Amino acid sequence: MSELVTVTDSAAKRVAFLVEQEGNPKAALRIAVNGGGCSGFQYGFSLDEERQDDDLVIEKHGATVLVDMMSQLYLAGSEVDFVEDVIGSAFQIRNPNAKSECGCGTSFAV
Repeated sequence: MSELVTVTDSAAKRVAFLVEQEGNPKAALRIAVNGGGCSGFQYGFSLDEERQDDDLVIEKHGATVLVDMMSQLYLAGSEVDFVEDVIGSAFQIRNPNAKSECGCGTSFAV
């Protein structure tokens, strides 16, 4: 099991854009795994300026992504991407630990 969470160029650029729009250069995208959703766990995304000592900190293209210690266990080896298509745009996580995902891709089971 890989311990790293990677962030694509597209995701890093979108985070930088959102932080710029927020007007808070200290903000970072926090990704968390919470209980719930139709498959058991769901991904949470928020802008956060407070870093915890045990956060995984990923910096790329001037953007920062934070993952708390508990979520790192579920996200190990995952890739965070930002996709845009005719349906809309969203952050997407390709998680090798997920045994199944819901149709919308926001919740998963391990």
